[in-house]
Amino acid sequence: MNFEKFQRLVEERTGFRTMENPTASGEYLSDSCGDMYNFFLKVGPGAIIEDVSYFTTGCGFGTATCSLVVDLAKGKTIDEAAQISEQQVIDELDGYPEKKRDYPQRALEALHVALDDYRQKVGAGKVPDYGAMPAPARAPAAAKIESSPAPVSSDDGKILIKLR
Repeated sequence: MNFEKFQRLVEERTGFRTMENPTASGEYLSDSCGDMYNFFLKVGPGAIIEDVSYFTTGCGFGTATCSLVVDLAKGKTIDEAAQISEQQVIDELDGYPEKKRDYPQRALEALHVALDDYRQKVGAGKVPDYGAMPAPARAPAAAKIESSPAPVSSDDGKILIKLR
């Protein structure tokens, strides 16, 4: 497990917020520990998830996992987000301790409830069928850039940035 990444995810809580006027939302309550996971989606033309956020009552692993799911789902279509696997989430953190291996399933279950909520609302005519609208052109995937936990400055004033 990448503990530094885990710690950063817990501290930064990427996407940890409720969303005003989401297009769809979904909640999952874990019967094993009582944690609640709720995802909020803003969907745009092309059925692209333009914004995604979450709220959880879970521990650090719940928060970190939801933040990973936010990063994986944002910018994807509804169908692409539905294909995010538990293994992809596990790989993003370079593994989970054995006792915490069910956290990706929990977070993805809440995401799937939100995706289903979107589909049901489209079917009922409660939200526009964004999938029928042309999607904006997507920018090519950028290389991942991670800075070291504390950027390192050299004597000449340059900052070291690690590329991954």
